[in-house]
Formats: sequence, structure tokens, C-alpha cells
Amino acid sequence: MSALRNPAVADPLVVPAGTTAADAVAAAGLPAHGPKAIVVVRDADGRLRDLNWAPAADAEVVPVAIDEPDGLDVLRHSAAHVLAQAVQDVFPDAKLGIGPPIRDGFYYDFDVEKPFQPDDLGKLEKRMQEIVKAGQTFRRREYASLDEAKAELANEPFKLELVDIKGDVDEEAKAVGAGELTHYDNINSDGERVWGDLCRGPHLPSTRLIPAFKLMRSAAAYWRGSEKNPQLQRIYGTAWPSRDELKAYLNRLAEAERRDHRKLGTELDLFSFPDEIGSGLVVFHPKGGVIKREMEDYVRARHIEEGFQYVGTPHISKEGLFHTSGHLPYYADTMFPPSELEGAKYYLKAMNCPMHNLIFRSRGRSYRELPLRLFEFGSVYRYEKSGVVHGLTRVRGLTQDDSHSYVTAEQAPGEIKHLLAFVRSLLDDFGLDDYYLELSTRDPKSDKFIGSDEQWEKATSVLEDVAKETGLDLVLDPGGAAFYGPKISVQAKDAIGRTWQMSTIQYDFNQPARFGLEFQAADGTRQEPVMIHSAKFGSIERFFGVLVEHYAGAFPAWLAPVQVVGIPIRDDHADYLAEFVAKLRKEGIRAEVDYSTDRMQKKIRTAQQQKIPFMAIAGDDDVSGGTVSFRYRDGSQRNGVSIDEAVAHVAEVVRSRTNVGPSAA
Repeated sequence: MSALRNPAVADPLVVPAGTTAADAVAAAGLPAHGPKAIVVVRDADGRLRDLNWAPAADAEVVPVAIDEPDGLDVLRHSAAHVLAQAVQDVFPDAKLGIGPPIRDGFYYDFDVEKPFQPDDLGKLEKRMQEIVKAGQTFRRREYASLDEAKAELANEPFKLELVDIKGDVDEEAKAVGAGELTHYDNINSDGERVWGDLCRGPHLPSTRLIPAFKLMRSAAAYWRGSEKNPQLQRIYGTAWPSRDELKAYLNRLAEAERRDHRKLGTELDLFSFPDEIGSGLVVFHPKGGVIKREMEDYVRARHIEEGFQYVGTPHISKEGLFHTSGHLPYYADTMFPPSELEGAKYYLKAMNCPMHNLIFRSRGRSYRELPLRLFEFGSVYRYEKSGVVHGLTRVRGLTQDDSHSYVTAEQAPGEIKHLLAFVRSLLDDFGLDDYYLELSTRDPKSDKFIGSDEQWEKATSVLEDVAKETGLDLVLDPGGAAFYGPKISVQAKDAIGRTWQMSTIQYDFNQPARFGLEFQAADGTRQEPVMIHSAKFGSIERFFGVLVEHYAGAFPAWLAPVQVVGIPIRDDHADYLAEFVAKLRKEGIRAEVDYSTDRMQKKIRTAQQQKIPFMAIAGDDDVSGGTVSFRYRDGSQRNGVSIDEAVAHVAEVVRSRTNVGPSAA
């Protein structure tokens, strides 16, 4: 059955007043070292505390191991401090920026006279190893006043800025927190302070609990992410609870580099990002266009099968539409600036749902029409910061297979169930069949979310109940909901175990009210529908990029831009293969003959590099016998296959949406 997983999974402990969390962990016999070491605890308010924390009254806490998500963050944040200490040891004039944990690692920003060089990273790693081996302890202390903090940090201009904006810095920075200003000192074995940093914490008990780390690269970065601020030098690193995990991670990185869709997109001539068009704006080349068309044809047909009606909406709209929907001001920072036209402001649309609402509202609606399902390939534009634009997986112009279901409140659970089944079958067809669900809820302390507590509770409960019925694991994402309602996202794992957020389903009880949407119920009253957003691919561009990496460019035969290439042993065999290719094309197969002047072995290598599923080779014996010989993408072969059987074989593999190899040969 499914499980709703919460961050706190360990059994709680009680820390008696006057003792430390470390005492309670030791009394419980929990590990203090190794890949399962307890490194911090979580108190009743959900706050992470250092192990040397001593509560004034008895406190119940949950121990957090180093290999849990929060434990990994603490490990990596502590490694970032060790890096900063090493930098100031090796480059004494370096000034400190911030050093947060990030996915799979950490970074730290520095103001230095010259950019870091590759040799510098080796020197810094060596110094970090010395600090780790020394077993320095992290000790937290709270400043009594801002003046005390400023006096101590007088030579650290960027830290002084953080002090001045205390309580108003990005969560990622982990530098200051509302209501207190704290510093962490590194203490050596003699009890002397050897280094320190303004920080909110928490940290590991000792640097010895950083068993495996590596500095990856350096890059320029603007202070606090704004091009208006000074440019600093950022060093990226990674840290893991064991050397084996570090080694496995580095192997995954190497494999991910081999699969990088940006690299393969160029090698396979699929797409490009011309500078003349602009950052984050993709053009698909003919071969990429084939894959994109196959995706669109598939999902268009599936939507129609699932009861959706195809619609179309413009790329721009007057400003007022996005005020009505509520997207302005929530998403103003990620929308392109407006244009002035005929006395009105027009925005490139960043979402399709407001326009679908206008289609629903264009005439009176009856309960007999519900569920009313609208679908389009909606092109939207989002002003992502240049630092986060990344190939196809983070673009500024994207096309969503965007759909909206308008239902009664009673129909909502059934519609969500229907949509989840649709999503799962789509992912299975594209070979992304290892996934779990994530439920994004609102943060009740944030003013980002609109709607009543009752509305949120009902919507969240509906999504949670339906998600649990699937039998899939369900993971909570507190605070990750859209401003108008909670959502379920499908988190799919690719061939090397990376997780990607794919399809989403969102329950919206806000926009129908904002647009005055209503239908006539069976009893003659006017009622408000529930609106359910869903995107099966999410965006075609991102899904395309994930597919490239999942398959390392070796797409299943049905998606491959060229499905069969005919390779003649000699030039005079080419006409025979052309007849074979003509038969394949009549069956809808994308096939061609390699007429180049290259030798046969070079043609085979070229086909392998282009990851073409079927190579059909013909020589004298094939011509005289009316056969072809198959060489598959994985190197396996099948010789002397009759022309009719060969055509049927290729057609069967393509139409079954399977890959090719020995099992298909």
C-alpha cells in the first residue's frame, strides 16, 4: 500500500533539562559515527538543533541521521564552512559571502583578487582534509547585539550586509534568522577558536564527521544573485556520509555527462539555442522535430480519447486578465515585462488557465456538460533568471500540453483518479515507469496562498485520498502548492536513478470564483465548478530533454528520427535497398539509404553514432536471395531476413513502442 512519508521518521527521544541532545542520543545507544551517525535533532517546533543544544526544560526531539535529507544538508553546510576556513587559510585576504547546502553538494562565495584556478582547488582540498582530520568542533554562540556582531565582522563587508538585513535573507543562505543573530566558531583540540562564520546553523558536532568530500569547480557568481551587485568567485563541492557514496555519486556524474541532453542535442542534430534568438529559447531541427511531432501526435490523440476537447488561445493578453486570475502579482517576477499597445499593457502569457476560463465563461453551461475538459498545446513564456536557464529542462519559452477539467465538487475525486491513470499510462508508454507521487500543500504561515482553511483542507484531502488509492508512495512537499490550490506531481526516475518532476495535477477552488464561472445544476440553481489543472508532459521541451537523457539519445524505435538506414556493401547494392526502404515508407516507417561514398564500416559507425535502431545491410547474397541482414543498435545481428518479413518485423517493433535488440531480433 502507499505510504505518506513525513520528514520525521525516527522514534522521538526526551532531552532532560540541563543535559544535551548528544547525551540523549548516547543514552539511546544511537550511532555517533559512521554513515548512519546521528548529527542533529529536530525539536517539537520542527527546528533542527545541534547535538550540544541543552534545553531549559525537558524537550522531546527526533534524532536525524547524516544520511537523511536534513542530515545531508547539515553535512554539506558544515563542509562549506570547512571550505571557507581553508580558503581564508590559503588566501588570507579572501572575504566571505554565503555557503549553503544545495542538491548533492554545497557552494561558498568569496571575494578574492583573482579567480580561482584548477590548481587552487587541489590546494584547498588538501587544507580541508587537514581541518577534517583535526576534528575541530562547531560551537554556536548568539550575539548580544547588532553592534557586537558588526564589531566582530568589521573586516567582512558581505557579512555586515547580512547583519543589516537580518531576518530578510534568502532561506538558502542559512546565514541569519529572524529574532536572533548567531555565529559558529571552529574550536581545535586545545579548546582554541581557530575560525568562525556568521551562521544560523545547525552544524555537525565535529569536522571528523565529514568523511568524503570533493571540490568540483569554480565559477563567477553575483552577490545575492543580482547582476547589480559585485561579482564573486563561487566554489562548488560535494560531500557524502561515506567514500563509497562519494564514488557512486562521481560515477553518476560521469554517466550524466555522457547523457547530457545539451551535448547529445548537438551530436544528434536535434535542437539548438541560437544567440540571435535569445537565452532559453529553443529551435528544433528536422530530426528533433520528428520526435516533437511524435510526442504531440501521441498526446493529442490520447487527450481526445480521454474526453478532452482541443482549443487554442493567443500568446499575449491584456494585463487585467492576469489580475483577475490572481497570477499578478504572485508571478510578476517570472513574467516578461509588458508592452504598451493602444493604451493598454499586454503580457506574454506565462500560463494558459485564465484563457481557458474565458472559454468556459463564453456561454451558459449545464451540469450535463460536466466534466468539461479543455486541452491545448499552449506556448507560454517565463522570465527565468539567466543563472537557472539550463538546456531544455529550464527554458524561457515552452509549450505545455495544458488541460483543465471543470467539474462539480462531487466529480472532483473521480476526475483526479481519471487524470492520474492517464498520466501513468503516458509515462509507461514513454518508458518512464519508475515513479512516485508528491503532494504539495500550502504553508499556513505564508501570505502567498489564497482561500480559506476549509477550502484548502478539502482540496488537499481529495488529492491525498486519490493518490493513496494508486498504491504508489506519496511524499509530502509542505509549502510547495500553487497559490490557488494544492497539487500532485509525479516524480519519475530515469535510467540512472535521477528523479525528475514530470506531470502535475492541481485542484483549483480559487479561479472559478475569481472569473465568476458557474453552471446550472440539476435543481435549477447556479453553482460554481471546481477547476482541475493537469499537464501530462508538463512541458514538451522539458519532457524531451528528460527523454534524451533517459535513453542517452538511443530512443525507442517509434520515437527515433530515423528508424531504419539501408547500408549497401557496395554502391551497386544501393538501388536494391532503395526498394526495401520504399516498402518501409509505405508502412509509415522513417527509413533512408546511406548513399555516401564512405566505406561500409564507416557507414555502420555513423549509424551507431546517430543511434539508429535498425541498420539493414545488403550484399550480393541478399540481392540474389531477396533478403536483408539486420544489425541492431546494441551490436547484435540477424542475417538473411526476407524482405516481407523484414518489413513486418520493423513495423511490429515500431508500433509496439518497444526498443530493439536481441529480444526484438
